[in-house]
Amino acid sequence: MKNFSFIIVAGGKGSRFGTKKQFMKLGDKSLWQWSADSAAELKDSGVNEIILVIPKDSDKNEILWNSPLPFKIIHGGDTRSESVLNGLNTASCEYVLIHDAARPFADKNLFLRLMNATDENSGAIPVLPVADALKKIDGENISIVNRDGLFVTQTPQSFPREKLIEAVKLNLSAKDEAESWLSAGHKLKSVEGNKMNFKITWTEDMATARALAEKNFPRSQTRTGLGYDVHQLVPERKLILGGIEIKDSPLGLLGHSDADLLTHAVMDSILGAAGLDDIGNIFPASDEKFRIADSIELLKEVLKLVKNSGWRVDFVDAVVEAQVPRLNKYREEIKKNFEKFFDINIKFKSAENLNDSGRGLSMTCWACATLSRE
Repeated sequence: MKNFSFIIVAGGKGSRFGTKKQFMKLGDKSLWQWSADSAAELKDSGVNEIILVIPKDSDKNEILWNSPLPFKIIHGGDTRSESVLNGLNTASCEYVLIHDAARPFADKNLFLRLMNATDENSGAIPVLPVADALKKIDGENISIVNRDGLFVTQTPQSFPREKLIEAVKLNLSAKDEAESWLSAGHKLKSVEGNKMNFKITWTEDMATARALAEKNFPRSQTRTGLGYDVHQLVPERKLILGGIEIKDSPLGLLGHSDADLLTHAVMDSILGAAGLDDIGNIFPASDEKFRIADSIELLKEVLKLVKNSGWRVDFVDAVVEAQVPRLNKYREEIKKNFEKFFDINIKFKSAENLNDSGRGLSMTCWACATLSRE
């Protein structure tokens, strides 16, 4: 059996989306994870390791995935070719499958067709015939392009690793690995592609992908959980909410850890929906190792517990009640910090001087999480 490294290219900057789309949620998981899960299904068919190439300014520690295969996370380069080279140099198998993270719906049969077609002298690519009428536009001149014999190329693409490394080095400006491979004079085979295996390039594509994910991969059992936390506001403490420091606040929240009550309430809502114990028992204040603990790191541990219990986080809704300081300007930054892990909505409300929160003596938070069975 041929042995393959499965390289997921997820090093894009997200210029068209305004954010790194590879980390956006599609259904119940990040876009890149769809490809990783597909690769994991090939562990008995020749795929021996999975390599995820992420942007060079992204944090490897924020990637959460329980892989059944050896799983390596590496940083990419400034261009696609540089990112692919980093992946190839990290890979250890004789052959490689290189796949765009922006193509979430590639199926197992497509992977197997490519793997079977690849040998020590030939690479393989999936193609589809061009179905639309083509025109070439040059200024105001429009001319007809004959589509006969024209095909669009998809990923994954499959090659002998060592030969591909040399080919990519010779053509760093290539649009894909097949272009580098052909430029180096190597033999290339084609297999039938898959129409579902489209690339998410524009925001409209993501809407289409989400509709397809909901239709073809419906979620099963769902449960909800409620989380609540309250902390006193005191001087000489940092104010941390959702892992973000509110630097213009003269007061902070009193607590054994960093007292991030928003993250605490979110964690308890997730644990509650999964039927697990609350954070007071999982991370007890009596344990000194949790003194001034980073609550986002604790959240990562909670997500591992929940995943190991067979649940995934679909959505969280949270309300923070606070009179001071004014927090709405921090909403998007805090929201993005949570969206590394799951979709969330956050609201900040004033208690209008009616209780301790309303008088600026404390803050209160409620959170509601929806979970589905893996």
